[in-house]
Amino acid sequence: TNLRYLLLRFRLSLAIPVNREGYSRCSMYDVNYTEILLNGSHVPDPSWPTKDCQQGWEFNYTTVPYASVASELGWVCQYDTLPTIAQSIFFIGAIFGGLIFGWVADQYGRIPALLGVNLMGFLAGVATAFTGSFWQFTLCRFFVGFAFDNCFTMMYILVLEYVGPKWRTFVANMSIAIFFTFATCILPWIAYYLADWRMTCIVTSVPLVLAVGTPWLIPESARWLVSQGQIDRAIKILGKFERINGTKVPDDIYRRFRETCARICKEEEADKTYSVLDLFRTPRLRNITILFIVIWMAISLVFDGHVRNVDNLGLDVFITFTIAAATELPADTFFTLVLDRWGRRWLACGSLVISGIFSIWASAVSNSIYTASLAILGRFWINISYNIGLQYAAEVLPTVVRAQGVALIHIMGYVASILAPFVVYLNVVSSFLPLLVLGTLGIMGGLLTLFLPETLNKDLPQTLQDSEDFGKDQKMWDVPCIGRKREDEETPPVAMFRSFSRCSARNSMRASLRGEPLRSSMLRRSSIKSRKSENSITEVERL
Repeated sequence: TNLRYLLLRFRLSLAIPVNREGYSRCSMYDVNYTEILLNGSHVPDPSWPTKDCQQGWEFNYTTVPYASVASELGWVCQYDTLPTIAQSIFFIGAIFGGLIFGWVADQYGRIPALLGVNLMGFLAGVATAFTGSFWQFTLCRFFVGFAFDNCFTMMYILVLEYVGPKWRTFVANMSIAIFFTFATCILPWIAYYLADWRMTCIVTSVPLVLAVGTPWLIPESARWLVSQGQIDRAIKILGKFERINGTKVPDDIYRRFRETCARICKEEEADKTYSVLDLFRTPRLRNITILFIVIWMAISLVFDGHVRNVDNLGLDVFITFTIAAATELPADTFFTLVLDRWGRRWLACGSLVISGIFSIWASAVSNSIYTASLAILGRFWINISYNIGLQYAAEVLPTVVRAQGVALIHIMGYVASILAPFVVYLNVVSSFLPLLVLGTLGIMGGLLTLFLPETLNKDLPQTLQDSEDFGKDQKMWDVPCIGRKREDEETPPVAMFRSFSRCSARNSMRASLRGEPLRSSMLRRSSIKSRKSENSITEVERL
């Protein structure tokens, strides 16, 4: 063994040029080695000409003890940007998937969208395991991107539409915190023990096929049915809930409920005359919309950059990824406890700035353990920022174009996420650049949030003019009163339709913490209606 090692070292030293990072990964000396050895030379001459490696590569499997798609298909040297390109195309697929399945959810219901997106993820994920070229792999990843987040956020939104206002913030955070954290923590160990990227694709994709049982196990969203005018079908589903809960709703309540739903549907039809372009017609609302777009792009880029930069931290990638993923649970728990006390603006600013500080600090230290620890702390705080983002936007944008505006903001976040693999790729230039860029973007995004209005304890804007005037009386350094009791605090609801109240609208408009708010009317259906229907909405709340 020692002799073999010595021969290997001799071959490397004689054939491979040395640069500042050690032995070159992509070039070799272009000389006649037989002639050199016959001449008795055992030391390379740096002036020898070089050429690209001709006999393939020998990969180091000490960090990741199995072949990856990049090593198996030879995506190295002049092809080392291909994994980055594949990841970017994956996010392009996510944009298309959000739009397509959002439309399906609006037109045909949450259950068909949930079934379709999971089956898409299953088929494309399994197909990935049988690819043998870059374009085959990239095409499959594009379609896997269709299912990215949508595969669980459809279910998330379906559940959210049934949960009462009192529990929405809890469900919106803790359900994701528990299950998302658990799944992401075990994911690297599934890959480690399978030791085969193809099998990992199959094992992580097959569970999605269980969604075929959804139509028989989970009822369609009663909110969506009401929004489509299918009131009798919605009441039939609510009747099932009555039997399960052992309660009885008087027939008179259902009669008034039918009348109220009919009026609300008519009002929504009037709302459809607005478009997302209306957000840019007035100066103040235009500035707020642009700020949200820029801030959400920064949040998305920093979050995804931290996820992908784990491999550059210099420690065991499996352990580091697990620890970084585990930050989701305490971050979401903390967020759940303080969001409705501290407000959106300062919490968003603080979490982004602190994340940026830890990221820049991590880029400035040379010890791998310190770098990883500081980067994980940066990940913890960016988790909080991510969770604030879309709920904050939904509370500031007017009801008449709220869903379209939130969709626009989230799509721009995906555009930013396309750049995340390239930011991580900066490690090739210098190891400190990825975290430095992520930290700088975090601090800049955090400071920009101070120019947004605070929404805690505020009525949601209904019209474009409401949003134009929203927060004009606030000052940049205003801090909401932590101890003030919310004026719109409600008692626990008996049924799910109380979410048409102000408190409900505030909480229901937050999209999945990792999900697609691109289901436009999905968000819109649970938003607050116009003021002129407040009396009729009160009738619904009595349910």
